[in-house]
Amino acid sequence: MALVRILVDGYSLLHNWPELAEGAARHSEAARDALVEMLTRYQDATGTPVTIFFDGSGPRRGKPKNQAAGTVEVLYSHAGQTADDLIERAAHRFQDYGEVLVVTDDYAERDTVSGFGGSVAGCNNFIRMIDDALANLQENLKNHNRAEQNRFNRQQK
Repeated sequence: MALVRILVDGYSLLHNWPELAEGAARHSEAARDALVEMLTRYQDATGTPVTIFFDGSGPRRGKPKNQAAGTVEVLYSHAGQTADDLIERAAHRFQDYGEVLVVTDDYAERDTVSGFGGSVAGCNNFIRMIDDALANLQENLKNHNRAEQNRFNRQQK
């Protein structure tokens, strides 16, 4: 069964991906923006919608930068709840529509989600999945461009 959505514990993934937004604090707006940008690229490459969950009340100034169509969905927990609470609720609600993948290194969260039948992935495994998907996309684009260039050259003769 194909994935209907990927639910990401944002800070868990950021803490396991030091190369992303190097030099920026893991809870900073710059780190969150870099994660949103990378997961948008992944979503574009795979076609699977992605939602990122962060603990906290969200951006402090203005509108979030992720309002453009095609970007990942970003949700922040409110006072009295955690990102884990939101992830568990979303994973449970999406079950009726197909397989959902939860990405986190929080073992309690992973046990909870897998306990009601959800799929889970550790952050390092998911980072490898992203790298593989983006490399595959690059290779497909390279092959497509080569084929189109050859087709164009044949038409010019």
